[in-house]
Amino acid sequence: MSTIFQKIIDRQIPATIVYEDEKALAFRDISPQAPTHILVIPKKPIPGVSAMLAEDKELIGHLFFVAKLLAAQENLTDFRLVTNNGAGAGQSVFHLHIHLLGGRVMGWPPG
Repeated sequence: MSTIFQKIIDRQIPATIVYEDEKALAFRDISPQAPTHILVIPKKPIPGVSAMLAEDKELIGHLFFVAKLLAAQENLTDFRLVTNNGAGAGQSVFHLHIHLLGGRVMGWPPG
């Protein structure tokens, strides 16, 4: 079954895409939790952190680098990167993704 993120990659549903290359896609969250809330996803379908393989190490590093580039593009010096793993941790789409959150002060603990 195709996730909503795969459908965005395949252009079956619209999204406000802010970055794309051969490995990754980034788009604005439709329910933002901060003034800047961008999701960075791999084009390879990986259900979550627990499903990563050793061969995915470079891809995951690339996602973090893309998040860094987007933070600079958004003029963020302070930002949070979040990845949830499993429903109990708040993961609702089972396609690995990194939330880039910024533009406001973040509390701790996050919840």
